Amino acid sequence: MVSIVSSLPIYASRLRGLALLDADGLQIGRIENVVIRPSAGKPPQVTGLLADVQRRRIFINAGRLAEVDSTGVRLKGSTVDFRRFAQKPGEALASDLYKRSVAGRSVMDIALSPFPDSAEPWQVTGVALSVSRALRRRAGETVDWRAVPQLWDTGADLGQVAPLRDLHPTELAQTVSTLTPARRRLLTEALDNEELADVLEEMTEDDQVRLLEGMSVERVADVIEEMEPDDAADLLAEMPAATRDELLGVIEGEDAAILRRLLRYDATTAGGLMTPQPVILTPKSTVAEALARIRHPDVDAVEAAQVFVCEAPTTTPTGRFLGVVGFQRLLREAPSVTVGECVQSTDFVRPEMPESEVAERLAAYDLVGLAVCDEAGRLVGAITVDDVLDRTLPVGWRRRRR
Repeated sequence: MVSIVSSLPIYASRLRGLALLDADGLQIGRIENVVIRPSAGKPPQVTGLLADVQRRRIFINAGRLAEVDSTGVRLKGSTVDFRRFAQKPGEALASDLYKRSVAGRSVMDIALSPFPDSAEPWQVTGVALSVSRALRRRAGETVDWRAVPQLWDTGADLGQVAPLRDLHPTELAQTVSTLTPARRRLLTEALDNEELADVLEEMTEDDQVRLLEGMSVERVADVIEEMEPDDAADLLAEMPAATRDELLGVIEGEDAAILRRLLRYDATTAGGLMTPQPVILTPKSTVAEALARIRHPDVDAVEAAQVFVCEAPTTTPTGRFLGVVGFQRLLREAPSVTVGECVQSTDFVRPEMPESEVAERLAAYDLVGLAVCDEAGRLVGAITVDDVLDRTLPVGWRRRRR
């Protein structure tokens, strides 16, 4: 059995044909290939796996992988993006590297080392090369990835863009405006949708619109779906009405409904600041359940600072809003205690409250977030302190950080 946390390398060819399993262990497809992206001066990164799911060739991001063993590749969570895989400039498939000639020897396999619980992605650590033997038999010898630099050559243009992909989204957003239009276009083609969404969230709306110019409606819609809803709504609000309507027609059902709801609010109000998807629980949920929710890697640190307690349903607009519980209170309570017994504050604001008053409320009471409720007392969203800072800082503050 091979564990994903094993220090031993996993060979790419051994992954082919393994079952793709959801979080409950049910098979949903089979693994076909490994997607590799060269990284200047660093080991090539594994961005994800290709899988055959319901006769569709789809991409599974490396961050979604929870475990690899003899039974298959298990995912974190049960949702799968069924968009067909489109190979990006500079990316290579492991199968395309097999049989490549390197100094008269053939590539037989690619050695991978996974690091799912750290900031590092899966990486290529070695390359298995053929070694001639007597009687025409061949065996493999694994060499360090640095011993075969020609295998990772992506050409001059992509070679200059590749190091940018390793920057933090904030740093990359600052760099984008210094690139020529051609280099900027090459970079956006090389970034995957999630990476591009992260960069857009660090830019002003004007810069966002410029960066997306020339992209297909389908690609822009895919990127917007990866953005935080409040950031996506701000971007859509800057676009011409016809473009906005076209994108909302391409974006899938629930996501489009959330964005349409956010677009109804003025951008300078609480409704325009809020995220519609905070951590929401019913009063009968236990502290153990609450802690499990805020520990999830997809929950940002500022959103994990508190949970919102509401009567069912727990999707916005919810049932009646009951209050907020901070994570420190959760840590002090027994796991079996219900969150309804732990409510610390029932304060909320209306969607129409001006953003300046929201900022004053957060500062006056040293809050990290605020509930936003409609006239019926239903939770429609939440505002976090980072949302307010981003809006109240002067225009161009990001550029002055360089």
